[in-house]
Amino acid sequence: MTFSLTARCEVTGAFGLVVSSSSTAVAARCAFARTRIGAVATQNITDPRIGPRALDLLETGLPARAVLERIVATTEHIAYRQVAIVDNDGGTAAYSGVNTLGTYATAEGRNCVAAGNMLAGVEVVAAMVDAFERRPAGSFGKALTRALQAGLAAGGEAGPVRSAGLLIQAEASWPVADLRVDYADEPIADLTALWERWKPEMNSYVTRALDPAQAPSYGVPGDP
Repeated sequence: MTFSLTARCEVTGAFGLVVSSSSTAVAARCAFARTRIGAVATQNITDPRIGPRALDLLETGLPARAVLERIVATTEHIAYRQVAIVDNDGGTAAYSGVNTLGTYATAEGRNCVAAGNMLAGVEVVAAMVDAFERRPAGSFGKALTRALQAGLAAGGEAGPVRSAGLLIQAEASWPVADLRVDYADEPIADLTALWERWKPEMNSYVTRALDPAQAPSYGVPGDP
């Protein structure tokens, strides 16, 4: 019911994840990242506990593949789960349990890994990786949304998607982008538009948190 791309920006070291699904509010339970540690997608009859556990293991210094092996070996009901991991060196790993739904696949690339289930075809995940790897210099967020668009263009899910999300974890200890379209007719298009709206404001909100005196005004009532 889900397709996703988990990635690391090789220029800034930021981590990001985009995900879409026929289920409601998919990003609320599937997307996890931690500054200078890694990013994790956990999906397909999702167990959200896997994300923080995998990040804790990455934080001990284990690479993505070793973390995945540990998760697979120690997680109850792992046969129902699909997991994708990117570590702080850009290493990747992916797993699909034998009870993953429908047509499913994973694809690993440079600093990125895609995973999907209930897919229209296995080519969906390869298209996402290819779109991310061919990204032009510039916005990490745009590269992520383009990967999601590429997955949809390659067929996406077997049925219509209804939710989508984008998570970016950069130098701040909190996500600098945590954008969600929890239910819509065209959630990927809506998420792309939301990213374009958020992008020019994103760094200013980090400044507001770290140094309010230097933060710009947006001209709203009550904001001098």
